[in-house]
Amino acid sequence: MLTERLALRRFTSADAANLLSLDGDPQVMRFLTGTTRSLAQIRDEVLPDLAGCHLRYPGLGYWAAETRAGGQFIGWFGLRPVTPTGDAIEHWPDAEGDTGVASLGYRLRRSAWGQGYATEGARALVRLAFTDLGLREVVATTMAVNTGSRRVMEKAGLRYARTVHLDWPDPLPGTEHGEVEYRLLRDEWQELCATTAHPGRPPPDAGDPRVSQERPPPRPWPPSGSRPAAPARGTTRRRACRRLRCRTAWPRTSRSR
Repeated sequence: MLTERLALRRFTSADAANLLSLDGDPQVMRFLTGTTRSLAQIRDEVLPDLAGCHLRYPGLGYWAAETRAGGQFIGWFGLRPVTPTGDAIEHWPDAEGDTGVASLGYRLRRSAWGQGYATEGARALVRLAFTDLGLREVVATTMAVNTGSRRVMEKAGLRYARTVHLDWPDPLPGTEHGEVEYRLLRDEWQELCATTAHPGRPPPDAGDPRVSQERPPPRPWPPSGSRPAAPARGTTRRRACRRLRCRTAWPRTSRSR
């Protein structure tokens, strides 16, 4: 799959070293586990899950992302089919059949932060979900304090739904602010496309040294008029390979260049 600047491909056994550049970086894992992964863990746990998902769910799964200009590995993007329940999205199980709902995920190397790649890849997968795959909804979740990841979700068209508070046995700094959930229906995406000139392209000035890359202050959360924060159950340990959620590790203190 190609975007304006990215080539998205399936994972292979040769990608262990690439994934180590992600899960072996403490800053990348800051909003995920707070700890890094070893090469053995990546070979035995993470890579088989990433590479095997598309075999279990044809058309979906995880894609390794490389720059088209130089072929550099910068991270991954994913669509994981899920079964909606009354619990927090974080704990929705993998789909057993065709539910029409997928969870959006992405993770980038630090060298790729701040260049619009996350938005570009996320938009490409949202478009794939609603066109070729015919899904009815795309969802995503991250820590409330992970403002960088939240901006990517918003730029991809997803809309804030609610804040939930989960019980973690090993809470990360910022957990007390909760987890935010974002959702987007196909009809909403089609309406967005009709009112946006190029919804699938990255911002034209992304990475342009002539244009200020300073980000506007994050929007207050929950937004005015949104549903109140809701408690949710859950004691599953947060692991890097658990469901491989869309917890991109863009530290809020590193979002402005």
